Amino acid sequence: MLKNQKSDFWVHGRVRISLAPIATSLKSKPHRGPNFAVHPPQHTVPLFQTINFLFLFLALVAEVVGTIGGFGSSVFFVPFANFFFDFHAVLGITAIFHLASNISKIALFRHGIDRTLLVNLGIPSVIFVIIGGLLSRLLATTWLELSLAIFLIALALLFLINSELVIPPKRLQSIIGGGFSGFAAGLLGTGGAIRGLTMAAFNLEKSVFIATSAAIDLGIDLSRTVVYVANGYVLREHLIYLPFLFVIGFGGTYLGRYLLGFMPQRVFKTISLVLILLIGIVTFAKSMIDFSQAAG
Repeated sequence: MLKNQKSDFWVHGRVRISLAPIATSLKSKPHRGPNFAVHPPQHTVPLFQTINFLFLFLALVAEVVGTIGGFGSSVFFVPFANFFFDFHAVLGITAIFHLASNISKIALFRHGIDRTLLVNLGIPSVIFVIIGGLLSRLLATTWLELSLAIFLIALALLFLINSELVIPPKRLQSIIGGGFSGFAAGLLGTGGAIRGLTMAAFNLEKSVFIATSAAIDLGIDLSRTVVYVANGYVLREHLIYLPFLFVIGFGGTYLGRYLLGFMPQRVFKTISLVLILLIGIVTFAKSMIDFSQAAG
């Protein structure tokens, strides 16, 4: 058996045995000895670079001010979060954040819950938040935000100008206010300002105001969280914020409660109405910007 000098095969009698497949196979087989190859390090993004701390700071501000105002953090949190995330992601994050926020409010103000108001305001809120959450995939929210802004500005000015005006907390007024606030919460992510306006008109004592509002909000948030998860609004890349938001929910509520101890009832009502007026103005300005961008 001879090897052909010019060709890559062996000759055995009349049989030609090609060596090319064998050579190729040997070249392709990995080295089985110790591997001393130097692999480049796998670069991972540090946690502090993936977290937006400005967003978390604004969430804390929203929680403290929302506790002092008595209508929850979402009225501030949603406009703040809209600068960092898309609208539907904001809905999902807000609902989960509010769970921690409202549980802490109920724990701190639990003795102030008005059970009659809880039923009359809470049940319509829970029913209509589900309807609003389901419609959030179908309706353009710009006109709704504009209508909400005008409504908040008008009624806040009415009660600021006529400070003696009080609406009795009867069943019909409670049902209308609860249904409207729940629908807005499901559709726009925030209905606390409407409920806060309703409860401020009832001239409730501040601990009753905050505790009852938080208990209603808890039912709203549990309902809309289920709807938002089903709609795909809770995204995996945003789950990293949830531990921070839970801490902020408890810490911000405690700080807000501490500050409330230095605030008379009349001042509390005035601050609530002023904050609602500011929310209406900011929402109105945002709606105008959205309209101009859509027109351009």
